[in-house]
Amino acid sequence: MTAVAAARATVATLRQEVAALHAELTRYQLVVWTAGNVSARVPGHDLMVIKPSGVAYGDLTPESMVVCDLHGRVVEGEHAPSSDTEAQAYVYRHLPEVGGVVHTHSPYATAWAARGEPVPCVLTMGADEFGGEIPVGPFAVIGDDSIGRGIVETLRSSRSPAVLMQNHGPFTVGPTARAAVKAAVMCEDVARTVHLARQLGTPVPIPQDRIDHLHDRYQHVYGQR
Repeated sequence: MTAVAAARATVATLRQEVAALHAELTRYQLVVWTAGNVSARVPGHDLMVIKPSGVAYGDLTPESMVVCDLHGRVVEGEHAPSSDTEAQAYVYRHLPEVGGVVHTHSPYATAWAARGEPVPCVLTMGADEFGGEIPVGPFAVIGDDSIGRGIVETLRSSRSPAVLMQNHGPFTVGPTARAAVKAAVMCEDVARTVHLARQLGTPVPIPQDRIDHLHDRYQHVYGQR
């Protein structure tokens, strides 16, 4: 029995979820044309489900999602996978707590990435979701696991689920693909608001103890439990 056959029901569910989550990227205007992607780890198996390369968002279906192993090799699917597949596979191999990865070129977050500048923690939303600044990762080439190495190296020393890869754009992670999409939406919102604040003057930083308190509350108290 192949790995995909053993995980057939889970893979089918994730194909539907990952396909649907791509609509959130267009809904929040985080991507253009065919750029960007969502992927999800298949729990209990060394597999991931990811967007196909170069397919328009309006044409994405559960059946068009591609199943790969955690070295980026296609194991099921009729399309070539995203050019970010090897990078995201590297993330899944090295960060076992990650269940979803998202990449966008959302304009404000990508503008900070173009400057090679982290987004400072001057908003309670930044403290809540990111636990501090949104860090910048190193410049890396597209098409192999170089971006994945930069993501892992950067996020291992940060509480942030988002990293701005220099001259490229944001990558976000989460325990699920949906959580990673949420982080991508929040990343763009924080990047935009801090940019606007800087046009008005110098934003006021939040003290570290307040950041820690806000982050802990948001992660463990906020919302329905």
